Amino acid sequence: MFHFVKHRKIFYVLSLLLILPGIVSLAVRGMNWGIDFSSGSIMEVRFAGQVQVEQVRNVVDQQGFGSGHIQQSGDSDFLIRTSKLTQEDSAKIMEAFNSSIGSATLLRNEYVDPIISTELFWNAFWALLVASALMVVYITFRFELRQGIAAIVALLHDVLIVIGLFSIFQIEVDSAFIAAILTIIGYSINDTIVIFDRIRENLNMKKKGQSLEDLVNLSIWQTLARSINTVLTVMFVLLALYFLGGATVKNFVLAMIIGVGIGCYSSIFNASAIWVDLRLMEKKSKLKTAKA
Repeated sequence: MFHFVKHRKIFYVLSLLLILPGIVSLAVRGMNWGIDFSSGSIMEVRFAGQVQVEQVRNVVDQQGFGSGHIQQSGDSDFLIRTSKLTQEDSAKIMEAFNSSIGSATLLRNEYVDPIISTELFWNAFWALLVASALMVVYITFRFELRQGIAAIVALLHDVLIVIGLFSIFQIEVDSAFIAAILTIIGYSINDTIVIFDRIRENLNMKKKGQSLEDLVNLSIWQTLARSINTVLTVMFVLLALYFLGGATVKNFVLAMIIGVGIGCYSSIFNASAIWVDLRLMEKKSKLKTAKA
């Protein structure tokens, strides 16, 4: 039987190798902020016939408004994200669509103010902070503070990997991305709590001479099938959404796919191992104090 806990240093190194490139990318390149955070305009246009993304992109580019953020939704609906557009700019684009591609209808034309985008960023930040703090309080109340700390470190690991990958590949980040991060946190903490609950049960029935590492490893194996089956079930749905759900949900679902997979990994390989190290550190500290 593979010993997850005794090989924990290998998984610590693997986690660092996954996190560090993302941190470097965040420092050097930053995030590709969508208009939800950076401000700008978003147009939703419906064409009478089937249209290709490249046709829409070419028209927008020819009008001088950039062509980097065009998403297709269905056969004939498109979301076009640009810098701020005036009424004249919107009319100019629509006229170009009608003359170059075919009959087009403007479904919506919205502008996100910089003040609103900044407020949204800080609201998202505080939401993540409050969620993490409440989780520590809950886990401390139900289990112990060390397990709360271990769980939050594992969650931070998940979030950093997702954010890092979005930074490396410069995938656009919008408000749906924040919803994905919060969902990932909720999923990952649930998986971790299941393992912690089994550890607590096994601690009450601990055999004489059984080490803490062996007990935790046994607990992981006892919940492993449940963890894998749960993540596979969720993955099937997410993959179906990614390939069939349309462009508007693609980035949200992609963040979920990465986060759910990494969350399962951290719950099995990191969270419990970190708790073991915290327990062993406390034990060593008490022994040193006793000797002194």
